[in-house]
Amino acid sequence: MFAIYAEKPNPENPMAALVLGQRPEPDVPPGWVRVKVSHASLNRHDIFTLRGITGHDWPTPFPMILGTDGAGTLDDGTPVVIYPLIGSDDWRADETQDPQWHILGEKTPGTFADYVAVPRRNAVALPRGLEALSASVLGTAWLTAYRMIFTKARLRPGQTMLVQGATGGMATALIQLGRAAGIEVWATSRSREGLALAERLGATRVLAANEPAPRKVDAVFDNVGASTWAHSIESVARGGVVVTAGLTTGRVAPLDLLPVMVNQVTIAGSFMGTLAEMQNLIDFVHQSGIRPEIGEVVPMEEALEPIRRMVEGRVRGKIVFTR
Repeated sequence: MFAIYAEKPNPENPMAALVLGQRPEPDVPPGWVRVKVSHASLNRHDIFTLRGITGHDWPTPFPMILGTDGAGTLDDGTPVVIYPLIGSDDWRADETQDPQWHILGEKTPGTFADYVAVPRRNAVALPRGLEALSASVLGTAWLTAYRMIFTKARLRPGQTMLVQGATGGMATALIQLGRAAGIEVWATSRSREGLALAERLGATRVLAANEPAPRKVDAVFDNVGASTWAHSIESVARGGVVVTAGLTTGRVAPLDLLPVMVNQVTIAGSFMGTLAEMQNLIDFVHQSGIRPEIGEVVPMEEALEPIRRMVEGRVRGKIVFTR
């Protein structure tokens, strides 16, 4: 079958690790199902795989088919969206805390292929009226954004949130979800195009990168990393929360502990979400009528240049590959 995969990692030149070609069709163990992929969205995690970066203490087995998110159909024709986090059969309280957790494209071949095999519970029925294109972006960036807002920060309508960076897939998801939930959304960007995009998606105030905020906010969502961390701490209100879920500009940042202590700021890390949160996200997107920001839709065979743009940091919204 056709697939997009990493032959072996290349930390310095991730594009050199990328192959568009043929791979064997997936095995389908007992309790798993095969999904014929129609749409699969690109995530920064795919670039990490090309570089050989992992959050686990075991190495990724290469060659590895990329792709964490996707939508398609089961062998009986049922439309599904894929929940990408796989863990132990007996760990269901919070899959993100499972010591055995991993996501598609790490231990298990991913969604950038004609077919992908997943545990039966990871193939979530697609609600009538929610198109596969929109569903295909929900599993990683959108699920992480949903957990950041509603589980980690516990924001309510009328509160204020600041999104660091406005153009990536997680940032656009945060803006759209926050706006739909009745939260006042602010966003930062390094470019005028990014500020315009944030406003179009529903941000009520936009700021240049690291521009002082006019007042403190209830929650800051930082998926940028080192270059915005000091600004995130400066921008959060007393008793507020800073949620971090990305490190595109570096994983090590200085931290002044005094304002964290005096202002009783909560710092929370977050990634992905539970299957229950995924189902709640699907329902929320469907019922609120959100159309996730899709920057580009291209056939999977033409994935080379879109992946290169993500490596170079030139992505606006989500990129979706189709079969």
